[in-house]
Amino acid sequence: MANTNASKTLIAYLGPPSSYTHQAAADSFNTTKYELEAQGSIADVFHAVQDSSATFGVVPFENSSNGPVIFTLDLLIDRAEDFPEIHVCGEAYMDVQHCLLGRVPTNPAHEDRDTLSPHSSGCATPTRTKPNPREPRSKPFTSLAHIQRVYTHPQAFGQCEAFLSTYLKGVERREVSSTSRAASIVAKGSEEEDLPSGAAAAISSALAADVHGLTIMATDIQDVEDNTTRFLIIQKGPVNLEYQGPLPPKLFAETGTTTKRKALIAFSINHETQGALANALLVFKNHGLNVTSINSRPSRIRPWHYIFLVEVEGKKVLEDPDLVRMALDELDTTTEGNKWLGCWVDRSKR
Repeated sequence: MANTNASKTLIAYLGPPSSYTHQAAADSFNTTKYELEAQGSIADVFHAVQDSSATFGVVPFENSSNGPVIFTLDLLIDRAEDFPEIHVCGEAYMDVQHCLLGRVPTNPAHEDRDTLSPHSSGCATPTRTKPNPREPRSKPFTSLAHIQRVYTHPQAFGQCEAFLSTYLKGVERREVSSTSRAASIVAKGSEEEDLPSGAAAAISSALAADVHGLTIMATDIQDVEDNTTRFLIIQKGPVNLEYQGPLPPKLFAETGTTTKRKALIAFSINHETQGALANALLVFKNHGLNVTSINSRPSRIRPWHYIFLVEVEGKKVLEDPDLVRMALDELDTTTEGNKWLGCWVDRSKR
């Protein structure tokens, strides 16, 4: 969708409005200068940036308790070469506190059922296979006996397993594109015609409850207190460090040589070559780059063949195109192929 406000730079984000990605985008970009536009999927964000209908895109990348967002990994790998000019140029972090949203029925028959005890589901009862069962961090504010279906993003399901398996054990789970989309579905009720009124709930944010007029039936339902999601900011342009396109000052003001930076590189190896992965990783060490994470995804070229995404950190070395080229040239000798996916300022607080 084209930008209707020519005076503002358009930012695409995974929507709908009130999503965690929306909040991360609003925190990262001054909305007096940048216009935020919701997209229906992570792929839509990539397409908006690649097609130049948006200058930047904001997408979820990983969660501290549930790991990477594979949809984003696959789009960065870009097996189909749909996004040849997309690169990462920034990151943002957000503390995520999940809530269970829905509508509390007025039927008093539901209120007599004891669903506020974690022992009611049997989940918290020690068994031979689970002698020390994990109990959730919070309790619902009301009976959940009327809930027959829960909507949310796959990542949120993984982050709230203890609460779900205790208070909503056996309840149907439906995965949707975002937590805010889940709240929207429950609020509209149009897709729950096969259920009694109010029988659907969503895992989303407190902001989504306000936006969609839903009741917060439980809060802080994530498994761990320190539940943080990292978002990446993507941009179109030559995927190298010489690109001089527009950069939002809030994200990229630091240019000192002591500023820590991160970079992302994708590569594949010949799995039949002994030590191929170890040799590829050694290249980063040889060039003063510390590998901080590594993820793998199927290449889909042949079975059991993978593409690796490696994140590295460093300081001045990541700003120097010549040094980067030297590292990539050496990586060429140990891999079947590699791609530089961008560099940005480290925003983590560790």
